[in-house]
Amino acid sequence: MAVIELVLAMLLAVVLSGLIVRALPFSLPLPIVQIAFGGVIAGVLHHGVVLEPAIFFLLFLPPLLFLDGWRIPKDDLLRDRWVILQLALGLVVFTVIGAGYLIHALIPAMPLAVAFALAAMVSPTDPVAVSSIASRSPVPKRLMHILEGESLLNDASGLVCFQFAVAAVVTGSFSLGSAALTFLWVALAGLATGVAFTLAVTLVQHTWSRKFGEEGGSPILISVLIPFGAYLLAERLQASGILAAVAAGITMSYADLGGRGMPNTRIERSAVWSTIQFTLNGVMFVLLGEQLPNILGAAIATMRNEVHQAAWWLAIYAIAIAAGLAVLRLIWVWVSLQINFYRRRRARAQANKVGWRLLFATSLAGVRGAVTLAGILTLPLLLPDGSPFPARNLAVFLAAAVILISLVGASIGLPALLKGLDVPDDPVHVQQEDMARAAAACAAIKAVEQAQRDLPGQAAPDESEAYASAASRVIEIYQRRAQERASDDTDAQQLRKADAAERVFRLAALRGQREEILGLLRQRKIGDETARKLIREIDLLESRYR
Repeated sequence: MAVIELVLAMLLAVVLSGLIVRALPFSLPLPIVQIAFGGVIAGVLHHGVVLEPAIFFLLFLPPLLFLDGWRIPKDDLLRDRWVILQLALGLVVFTVIGAGYLIHALIPAMPLAVAFALAAMVSPTDPVAVSSIASRSPVPKRLMHILEGESLLNDASGLVCFQFAVAAVVTGSFSLGSAALTFLWVALAGLATGVAFTLAVTLVQHTWSRKFGEEGGSPILISVLIPFGAYLLAERLQASGILAAVAAGITMSYADLGGRGMPNTRIERSAVWSTIQFTLNGVMFVLLGEQLPNILGAAIATMRNEVHQAAWWLAIYAIAIAAGLAVLRLIWVWVSLQINFYRRRRARAQANKVGWRLLFATSLAGVRGAVTLAGILTLPLLLPDGSPFPARNLAVFLAAAVILISLVGASIGLPALLKGLDVPDDPVHVQQEDMARAAAACAAIKAVEQAQRDLPGQAAPDESEAYASAASRVIEIYQRRAQERASDDTDAQQLRKADAAERVFRLAALRGQREEILGLLRQRKIGDETARKLIREIDLLESRYR
């Protein structure tokens, strides 16, 4: 019963946090409110969650990483692949080395191997935290895609560094060759597992559906189960379940291009996944807040008994480490940009300069999240000889503090840093959209004409004139769209402005329709079944225009 109460309290905290953030007259980061609610839950219910890292990883990470991999634009991911790999691999190793020595210099009582373990877990950025912050900040789309791609891939490199740092503490030895081979297996086998598992499941699902049909909710449930299956299979193979979930999401997006699913299923699936994302994102931050009181208490005890310093030094250490991480990230990003500019100039390609605001934003957007906390909690309690793991509680607290500082810094700093920044739309995306709309309109005209030719044998004689008139009206609509989209750039810009203006009036019309139908329902002039059907049609149209 206590567990059920705790779960319900966390779900209520997620809902209330969203309502509070929207109601406040000033901007307050949603994750910070959720963390605060977690602290309140820990103080009120007096029975917290024993956060098992393995269970946490299994319940939260696969669906969220799967969804990020599913929705991230693949063309942008491939276009910026070298930048993303530099951040996901090179930056992690650079940060582990730099931050490890910094932590050991700040806290000599913490062994160097433990400092490297802590640095390894605070090095990877968290995709959930990045998405949560960036959704409320004016981050340019291309930068956002780079940050998402980095956070999806850098967990494997951070976890491998962490595992070998812990092994160095436990065994007193370290092998660079073994670490490199382990990383290759963890990464490549994880990616391959995610791709193979998703392809196999989708192939079986489509084959079965083609032969026997399917229930409306079956494809949705299968899409929810795929990331868990890929994650568990990869972990059983001693590979990265995190990368398997990411690869499964990317593969799912390509499997979706076949268009074999029903339109209603796609709409309902999108709604289900949006709910899952909102719920799990919120619960992760509430859990983080719920863990903080115990983490802080254990860290204060460690400072008194092992480090022999006052508790307020904890704040100094946390701020210094967070600042060091930001500086290391800034240095790496700046050097990487200079190398990329040099390579592009050597290749005689166009190299656009990046302004200082975007440079600092890239550094500040390195947000850590609950993945860091769950990872650091896997530190063993005891060494093989039975002695306590050195400075474990202090490492756990510092990881949690870095998460909070990075969340607050990005939530406050990014909007201020990027305010008023003029980021034009990507011309390639705009041109692709215009071209695709024109081609789709032409294809629609051909399909209507073919349907009109196939109709005489099926329609009754008295219906032929009505069908011919309807076909002419539909063809006229699509002809106008095709002609408009084939215009030059200037006309296309005017057309987009006209579309935006038209959208305003269409939304107003849909609101008016909805109010009228609801009024008829309240007056009992129509039944609730009719009202639900019409409201659903209006809602679908409104979601299209929004």
